[in-house]
Amino acid sequence: MSPPKALLIGSLAHANSEWQALSSIATLVEYPETGSREDFISKCRSGEFDGVVALYRSNDSNKITGSFSKEIIDVLPESLKYICHNGAGYDNIEVEACTERGISVSSTPVAVNDATADVAIFLMLGALRRITHSWTAIREGKWRGGSNFQLGHDPRNKVLGILGMGGIGKAVATRAKAFGMQIQYHNRTQLSANEENGAKYVSFEELLKTSDVLSLNLALNPSTKHIISTPQFQIMKKGVTVINTGRGPLINEEALVQALEEGIVWSAGLDVYELEPTVHEKLLSNQNVVLLPHIGTATVETQYDMEVLVLDNIKEAIQKGKLLTQVPEQKKKGGA
Repeated sequence: MSPPKALLIGSLAHANSEWQALSSIATLVEYPETGSREDFISKCRSGEFDGVVALYRSNDSNKITGSFSKEIIDVLPESLKYICHNGAGYDNIEVEACTERGISVSSTPVAVNDATADVAIFLMLGALRRITHSWTAIREGKWRGGSNFQLGHDPRNKVLGILGMGGIGKAVATRAKAFGMQIQYHNRTQLSANEENGAKYVSFEELLKTSDVLSLNLALNPSTKHIISTPQFQIMKKGVTVINTGRGPLINEEALVQALEEGIVWSAGLDVYELEPTVHEKLLSNQNVVLLPHIGTATVETQYDMEVLVLDNIKEAIQKGKLLTQVPEQKKKGGA
């Protein structure tokens, strides 16, 4: 009987030896970075990937094959049972179509928690201190930015509202406590007291009305797209600081620009954008906004951990017929 096959789309940067080690349990197949969506679909249809049980894809490999929409899901080999994705966000995979085909999907939570939370705190402190103005001014030879210099705010005693108290949200809360912040959060369901670790559970509306700083740490899906838009900004505490390290489309950027111009939002810290890599020109020109180019997980250690977690999922899938970090939509339904 032929051994199962594992398919790698694109390349690995840190865990190549771990990928090669999988050859002891599977035949390894690689689809190159020079490929294309049309070619990948053609090879699927021609049977070139028949026998592949699990595949490795990533947000980076999206530029090769494009999103794993129903178009691709429908032509994947019948043998395929597991899509192991490198990325905490997996909005470029149509999970419902995978479930209908009996394909289980995993992502890389846990591995990304610390690095993403670090960036969230970096953005929060920078936004509270209006760091963009001073940061750019000193490079222009303008000490403190001249007459336009303004004082910032301390995080101490501020209420931090976390929308999405998963692994990243909890890591943000832990760090924020060190700055003397009061933590409240909203999830679809309240966490256990142990998981809350002193944070206060509030309704979505209460979170918006009472938070001094709002941190978005939830996944993007059809129900969360533009979860923050004009109606939400209108009920926020005037002078709120908004931080987004989740996904850009969680916020309606036009509404954010308007809220900044109206003073509803005092400052913002963003690592993600609605139309990446394009950034709204009014966000680029606003000195009250701290901007980073989606680097939440961009550390050597985290990237290695993410790659290894994907490979561990493939190993678990081939050897035990299950995934270590299956996406929650499928776990709640009892798997694919």
